[in-house]
Amino acid sequence: MKRPRSPRHAKQTPDLDQLLRLALGLGESACRIEDDFWESRLAALIDRLLEDNDEATLSTALDQLYGKQESAYAALADQIEMRCESRTHATMATEGNEHRNGKESNLLLFVAPLLAWSRFTIPAGPIAAPALANIRVHLQAHVFASDVRLGLADFLFSPDQLPQSYCETAVLTDKLGKPALHSRDLHLDSAQMPTTAHFLSDTRYLVGVAVVPRGAALFRWQEDDGNRAEALRQWRSQGGEALRTLLPGCASELLLPQPYHAGCRNADRLSRPYSLRASVAYLSTTLNLEPAALRAVVAPFYDQQLEEYRIGFTLRDSLQVVHGVVWPLLDAEDEASEMVGEIEAILREIKVGEVILLDHRLPLEYCDDCGAPLYPNPEGEPVHAELPEEQTATVSRHLH
Repeated sequence: MKRPRSPRHAKQTPDLDQLLRLALGLGESACRIEDDFWESRLAALIDRLLEDNDEATLSTALDQLYGKQESAYAALADQIEMRCESRTHATMATEGNEHRNGKESNLLLFVAPLLAWSRFTIPAGPIAAPALANIRVHLQAHVFASDVRLGLADFLFSPDQLPQSYCETAVLTDKLGKPALHSRDLHLDSAQMPTTAHFLSDTRYLVGVAVVPRGAALFRWQEDDGNRAEALRQWRSQGGEALRTLLPGCASELLLPQPYHAGCRNADRLSRPYSLRASVAYLSTTLNLEPAALRAVVAPFYDQQLEEYRIGFTLRDSLQVVHGVVWPLLDAEDEASEMVGEIEAILREIKVGEVILLDHRLPLEYCDDCGAPLYPNPEGEPVHAELPEEQTATVSRHLH
C-alpha cells in the first residue's frame, strides 16, 4: 500500500464526501463493468479537483482511508496518480472542409532516475541541447517502442525540484505534453527552480512525456522482440554514457525509466541499499581503510511511530561515529517489516567488519546547530557524525 503524502486536512465538504463514496465503491467492486462505472466518475471528480488546485481534498481523502479501508485507499491512490501522470489526446482528421475524429493518443509522464554519489557536489540543473538530443536517441532506441514520440524537460532534477504535490505533477504533465505531441522538448527556467540540498548520495531524475497511439506498445519490452532486462542493460550501457557527462566526478547507476509515480517509488527503494554501499566506499577512500575496519550500528528511530532506521559508522577500535545513513520507511513498511535483516545482509555483503543491531527505541532527533540527523553509537546513544580531525579538510555529508 502506498503511504499518503503529508496530509493537508480539509473540512468535510461535498467534494470530499463524494470522493470517499466513489473510492469505497470502487474498492468494493467485484467486476470490470462496475469498475468502469466508479472509475469514470472518480476520474471526472479528480480532474476537476486537480484543475482547481484542490490538493487538500485529495490528500484528506487518502488520509482518512489509509489504514482503515485498504482497498478503497489503493483504488483512490491509483486513480489520483493516473489522472496526474496520463492524458488522452484526440487528433482531428480533415477531409475537404469537414473535420472528423482522428486517432487518439495516450500521453504518459515518466521519469528516468539515476542514483549517484560523490565526494563533491552531485550536479542538478539545465541540460544542454546536444546532450538532451543524445539522451533522446538512446531512450527511443532502448526504452520506448517504435511508435512513441517524446518530449523531455531540459533539466536534471533533484528530489527537491520535482513536483511536491499531485496538482503540481498534473501541471508538469500538461506543460510537457504539449511539446511532446510534436516531439519537442520543454525549456525550464533554472532560476525558478528550488535550491538543491546536497548529500553524498542522492537521486537525479530525467523527466519527460511519452506519446503513443492508443492501444500501441509504449515500452520496448512490449514489442514482440523486446525484453525488459535487455532494455535495462542497453539503457545502462548506452544511455549511461550519454548521462555520465552530466555528472562529472560522480559514480552513478541508471534505473529503468518508468511512469512517474512508480519510477519515483522504485528509486526511493533502491536508493537505500545504494546509499549504504556508497557510504562504505566513501569511508574506505577517505579514511584509507578496508571495509573490515568499520563497524555499523543499526537502530530504529521513532516519533509517534517507527519512522526510519539510522546506521552509524565507526572505526572498530573507536566509539566515535564518523558517518551515518538514514533508511526511511516506505509504502506500507512498519515494525513488522524485514528491514533490519535487509540492512544487515547488505552490510555483510560489502564486508563491513562488525554489525551491531540495537532493538531499543531512539528518539527522532536532529542536531540543534546544523539540523543533521543524529546517529547511533555502539553504546546506543544518538550522536553527531564527525570525521576524524585529520580528515576535516574533506567535506562531510550525511547520506539519506
